[in-house]
Amino acid sequence: PREEVAYVTCTYRSTCIEQPDFLATVDLNPRSPCYGQVIHRLPMPNLKDELHSSGWSSGCSCFDNGTMKRNKLVLPCLISSRIYVVDVGSQCRAPRLCKMIEPVDVFWKCNKGYLAVTHSLPNGDVLIANMGDPAGNGKGGFVVLDGETFELKGNWENECEAPPTGYDFWYQPRHNVLVSSAGMVPKRAGRGFNPEDLKKGVFGRRLNVWNLSCHSLIQCFDLGEDSLPLSVKFLHNPDAAEGYVACALSGVIYRFYKCERDNWAVEEVIRIPAKEVSGWIMPKMPAFTVDLIISPDDRFLYLSNWFHGDIRQYELSKNCKPRLVGQVFVGGSILRGGPVTVCRDEELKCQPEPLVVKCKRIYGGPSKMQLSLDGRRLYVTNSFYSTWDKQFYPTMVREGSVMLQI
Repeated sequence: PREEVAYVTCTYRSTCIEQPDFLATVDLNPRSPCYGQVIHRLPMPNLKDELHSSGWSSGCSCFDNGTMKRNKLVLPCLISSRIYVVDVGSQCRAPRLCKMIEPVDVFWKCNKGYLAVTHSLPNGDVLIANMGDPAGNGKGGFVVLDGETFELKGNWENECEAPPTGYDFWYQPRHNVLVSSAGMVPKRAGRGFNPEDLKKGVFGRRLNVWNLSCHSLIQCFDLGEDSLPLSVKFLHNPDAAEGYVACALSGVIYRFYKCERDNWAVEEVIRIPAKEVSGWIMPKMPAFTVDLIISPDDRFLYLSNWFHGDIRQYELSKNCKPRLVGQVFVGGSILRGGPVTVCRDEELKCQPEPLVVKCKRIYGGPSKMQLSLDGRRLYVTNSFYSTWDKQFYPTMVREGSVMLQI
């Protein structure tokens, strides 16, 4: 059935408003008088957490267990390193906070911090990828929560196998594999994007392949200096041994696949060219693909291009060469009439017009995406990372971020 509400993490960090972050509940029922409006706000108990992502307490890989239900939402905090657990099952239109794990517990028990992306494991536990250590140095890996009590169990991987950085991950149980991306060094990237950080190891470059059952690192792929692999997804078909990873700064999308026995390989399948510009922080503006999602039927791949401002739809085919079949601009830094002038563009003949919805100009660029349950609607938010939001889209920070339905 069609979803009737959406849960959106909202942060006040870097806005000069001293209020706690909150979880917004948005009415998605087109027959409701409140359709498209925020109908409930659940404020967190602390300031400046930076709610960045969210994940269900159980996923599709747990559905063979009849007791597993999507009634809890896990909210890790990118800056404070807290973990909130929200009950969305008792009252879906008015969620409530049911558990909180303090940063000191994460620091002492796991020596981890800067928590990013959450997914549930096949055994029902909850896995959270992290970007750094408590001091903000780069350190990848994962922390584990008990899937029933949500107690912090510790680290998932062996201490000696923690990657230099981390951010996103996904897995395929039938192939006993988990693949994770690189992310950034928090204490440097957290100050904002600085071109001088390029070639200094601030932005990750590795794609990591793990043995899911043994929690051991089995392969690493170097995707190039400052490639910054962020979003990683497997195909939905549980028998499929392939997926895609989006490299934000290089604009390259790689396909990773199982080639023989337990060995994996990567190949470049999409390259979004940078645009030569004036009036921007660098003479060339990369695509900066924040998010990548795949339709439930594995027919289409969607990319959000935070700097350029477009959402791209690619058709996935058996020859493994995705084909661009759809594109829509919902903001970005190259809009007509803005401070940036595009001097050379390999794709567009002219700069796109600003997006106006219900008489309101939309600022920012497309960031996090989510497909509807039937795959017919795409929900998009325009906030990426508070300090980067303020740096590149200060008007969005003042006016407030939005969620768009496409």
